[in-house]
Amino acid sequence: MADNLTKEDRHYNMTQIKSADTKPEEIVRKFLFSKGFRYRKNDKRFPGKPDIILPKYRTAVFVHGCFWHCHEGCSSFVLPKSNPDYWHPKLEKNRKRDIEHGLMLIEMGWRIVIVWECELKKHCREFRLEKLINEIKGM
Repeated sequence: MADNLTKEDRHYNMTQIKSADTKPEEIVRKFLFSKGFRYRKNDKRFPGKPDIILPKYRTAVFVHGCFWHCHEGCSSFVLPKSNPDYWHPKLEKNRKRDIEHGLMLIEMGWRIVIVWECELKKHCREFRLEKLINEIKGM
């Protein structure tokens, strides 16, 4: 299937995708702050610059977009049919990098929690955020 947008329009759309301070990240951060958790965000001292670092609990929280981080079994992750020679290696590289950074953090003695974008949809958000608290506290 051909792209419906011009090359310039596609380029503009892709440049508008943010890597930090995304809506899902904001949802998680606001929830944690409202529950009394204090954190650092996107701390460059840690592998993968975790979206949220909770030093008191030695926990790193990553809020992953289902598409960009290849959420297996999720309806939001579909490998693009156009330009597969570009997308497949790019997304596979993201997935491998996530695993490497997670292992490095675990070796440093940190707990890793991944919150997927699809888990923050309105119908299941409350359940996932309550579960997040238990994961942070190690329960």
